[in-house]
Amino acid sequence: MGRKPKDSSLASIPEAVLRAELARRQRGVATMQRKRTRLAKALAELDAQIRAAGVAIAGASGRVRPRNESSLSEAIRAVIKGKTMGVPEIAEAVLATGYQSGAANFRVIVNQTLLKNKSLFKKVGRGKYTAA
Repeated sequence: MGRKPKDSSLASIPEAVLRAELARRQRGVATMQRKRTRLAKALAELDAQIRAAGVAIAGASGRVRPRNESSLSEAIRAVIKGKTMGVPEIAEAVLATGYQSGAANFRVIVNQTLLKNKSLFKKVGRGKYTAA
């Protein structure tokens, strides 16, 4: 039950016309590539100026991931060394040290880090941890 091609199908267009259209589009692509190169160079210059001002550049999503001096596991270890603390207290203490996070629920991230790094952290009781 195939459909019959209409008179407006590509088969009805002369080959010379199709080739001319392809050539026209190719010329347009070259122009767009040159424009893209100019814009990319201008964007790189703007990025350099923003970085020189001491500001992080946002990615394609518009989010800027915070940069910290130490990893989260190192920050947690420094906070709980010699103490026994619960996950909410650990999360608050880590943030109080200046650790930055873009997580919507930082406590969950802290809990995952504690569970993942069993060699660094020892579970003392339900929800209570200390440095190993």
